[in-house]
Amino acid sequence: MITNISCYQFAALSELKELRQRLLQQCKTSELKGTILLSTEGINMFVAGRREHVDALVADLRAIPGLEGLTPKYSESAEQPFRRMLVRIKKEIIAFGVEGIEPAKYTSPRLEPKVLKQWLDEGRPVILLDTRNDYEVKLGTFKGAVVAGIDSFRDFPAAVAKLPPEMKHAQVVSFCTGGIRCEKAAPYMEREGFEHVWQLEGGILKYFEECGSAHYDGELFVFDQRVGVDPALHESSWSLCFACRAPLTVEEKSDPRYVENVSCPYCFKRAAGEQRVQIDERQAAIRAAVTPLPGSVPYDQARPLSVPEACDRGTMLDCLCHNMPHIAREEWLATCAAGRILDDDQTPVAAHHVVRAGERYLHLKPAQCEPNVCADIRVIFEDEAIIVVNKPAPLPAHPSGRFNRNTLQYIASLVWHPIKPRGVHRLDANTTGVTVLCKSREFASAVQPQFERGAVDKMYLARVQGHPPLDEFVCDAPVSAEAGKLGGRIVDASGLAAHTEFRVVARHADGTALLEVQPRTGRTNQIRVHLWHLGFPIVGDAAYLADGAVGETQTLTVDDPPLCLHAHCIAFNHPLTKERIAFEAEPPTWATA
Repeated sequence: MITNISCYQFAALSELKELRQRLLQQCKTSELKGTILLSTEGINMFVAGRREHVDALVADLRAIPGLEGLTPKYSESAEQPFRRMLVRIKKEIIAFGVEGIEPAKYTSPRLEPKVLKQWLDEGRPVILLDTRNDYEVKLGTFKGAVVAGIDSFRDFPAAVAKLPPEMKHAQVVSFCTGGIRCEKAAPYMEREGFEHVWQLEGGILKYFEECGSAHYDGELFVFDQRVGVDPALHESSWSLCFACRAPLTVEEKSDPRYVENVSCPYCFKRAAGEQRVQIDERQAAIRAAVTPLPGSVPYDQARPLSVPEACDRGTMLDCLCHNMPHIAREEWLATCAAGRILDDDQTPVAAHHVVRAGERYLHLKPAQCEPNVCADIRVIFEDEAIIVVNKPAPLPAHPSGRFNRNTLQYIASLVWHPIKPRGVHRLDANTTGVTVLCKSREFASAVQPQFERGAVDKMYLARVQGHPPLDEFVCDAPVSAEAGKLGGRIVDASGLAAHTEFRVVARHADGTALLEVQPRTGRTNQIRVHLWHLGFPIVGDAAYLADGAVGETQTLTVDDPPLCLHAHCIAFNHPLTKERIAFEAEPPTWATA
């Protein structure tokens, strides 16, 4: 078990820099973690670790003049609630910002928890004043307490000014988490004319220790990774929003507006309409992430390998040849001999090693450099749920084949870190245009099914070879379910149903035509396959050629003529508001010439 302590002491301290260094070294040596705040007005600390190390720290602090009466509040947790050890020097150990309030010289009368419980049991007329922030009060407070209604303790003086005038003559008991805020709040209230102000000795923590849950509703917010404790001082199930620090229930974390490290249902309401991310800042971040291209710097790549059922009890060599038959058996033998096939323990696996279905291995490819791509990604829209960009070409959307880091997904993960944007649909590497990503799994689960069930409206621009005889036409040719040469598809009578609608926008003198294209289904390469099948292949398509043949290239190079296919418009329901939203990507020059 980990011992947690929280304590403070107002005292005149000096030589703070030397004291800071000594405490920091002691805590690190003892593997204690937490925060210690030092000031000329005293010490405030939250520290956790092994009991004997905690006790040694407390003993050393009590040896400092002025801290002899340091009295920690103890609790236990199964895990270390803090991530690191911080010792900081501050102007105040509890920020208040009011001159003349000096608890080391004067504090209001203290009320022991057992006495408060007795008063409440007897029904004594007393006003309980919660001096904590609103997000703390959310977890719980004393029954019938008056809440200050503040976001920061610095707001407390303004809150006092709004209290009813009659409270100045009442018996008022101020309380907070551990008592430190009341050391300043209660004297301040006295200075403002409140005649009978007490401060709860040791705060709610000590009340829980001595009186349990009597007269208290809920739990207590604590300033560590536990977030909340119950009256028995056991960790509760609350979590904390990274962005606004609001405590969250399990139910609130399941809300689609909760995005880990980004937002929650509370701060999302403010952020969605008022705090749009500045697109120019994102563009600058993108430029930094792709200069140089992340895949242009040599790196050791570890590609996952899964053993299929067909390879169960076979050799590693047979499995490799089965999974990637385009690579010669001799090359795989050399790869195994070089120790570049690894198991979960990073141990090289021999070619004759027997594998089992479902096992996972790694294929180590040292000093990899990826082909250049066009990384001129343009942000069209962003809110707390979705990102919409104009994808350039050639740029693969997801890692595959020769591309791992030079992909939209990898670049987006760099720019939006720690968020990992999730693509909810795909554009071919050679296709430009509007692309939607979501900021969490929850948001993606609300958008991606719309693509799957055909509820997303998409309109592409395509420049094709030849002049279609009709201004409007459709193609219902089924598209093969299995990948063929270079991962492409063909028209296949036994394939998947596909439907694409076309409208001629312009017929050009060079023998090409500009089309508006609306795919009503979402088969792989659907638009390209349908136009190729109809005899109007897309200009610049290196895979579906004019003579009906399949080419030898899938992903173009940055020097190749572009594939004249552009995702121009898209419309779908927003994952939060459920309202229909539409976005448009500026057409490339080939579509406007």
